[in-house]
Amino acid sequence: MITQEQIPEVLEHPVYDAQGKKVGDAKHVFFDDATGRPEWVTVKTGLFGTHESFVPIREASLVEDHVEVPYPKDKIKDAPNVDVDNGGHLSEDEEHRLYDYYGIDWDQAWQQAEQRNAGGGYGTADTAGTAGMAGAAGMAGLGAERNARQDMDTGRGTDARQGMTDESARTLGRDDAMTRSEERMHIGAERYPAGRARLRKYVVVEDVEGTVPLRHEEVRVVREPITEGNVDDALSGPEIAEAEYEVTLYAEQPVVEIETVPVERVRMTTEELTEEETITGQVRKERIEADGVAYDEDDDLKNRRPGQ
Repeated sequence: MITQEQIPEVLEHPVYDAQGKKVGDAKHVFFDDATGRPEWVTVKTGLFGTHESFVPIREASLVEDHVEVPYPKDKIKDAPNVDVDNGGHLSEDEEHRLYDYYGIDWDQAWQQAEQRNAGGGYGTADTAGTAGMAGAAGMAGLGAERNARQDMDTGRGTDARQGMTDESARTLGRDDAMTRSEERMHIGAERYPAGRARLRKYVVVEDVEGTVPLRHEEVRVVREPITEGNVDDALSGPEIAEAEYEVTLYAEQPVVEIETVPVERVRMTTEELTEEETITGQVRKERIEADGVAYDEDDDLKNRRPGQ
């Protein structure tokens, strides 16, 4: 169980679930107005930590530099949405919804709180005062309805709670200072698939034109006069007779032969480009006003050194 003295070691530290998975960072701790004990812790979840989920802290434990809670990560992230900026207290309906979601019996939890008070635990007036200071420091009180019931039983109202002595304040770990908190926006980048590209090969038919020389033979009649050189050939045959002589003519025709040859290789590569994109958002900052004294917070902020 987390004690009040361990709260500084809880805030802004990692929170792990029952399986050892990191859920997020602890942002606020909510106290029980009836006992003054830590009751809930809010965990920043989501991509940029923009969502806060309530988790019971009664069974949580502080291990080294982180907090372990006995609930799975998915259950914590799906917890009922409760506005943490609701004046420092949970409504009765919000409290009931959280108890039901985590399987905690409302009446049994109330009886245990009464038993702790009866056994010498934190008193109602001191406890309520502590819850008010914790709310100013970023840790709000829990259970407005139970607080009212306890006031009726003890006869102590708002005026009594405001009348805490310095001794009781020191006993509960209070001081006379307020903690001013600010929200900081952290911008990051998330890698995601933006599209797919592929190489596809297909066949097209093109008309190709070329020129080739073709040769052919033609018959030509050549007449030679009888000379001493060819007279013997001329008289070798019959004197008068019929005869035929046949000549074979040759010609060339085009022949097409198609062959497949590799012409180039094609591959795909990726190139990473960086573009600057401006992101705008809203963050909340606490401001402190002082009544009855001269205090200029803006001047105080200007006079601070960087990092303070």
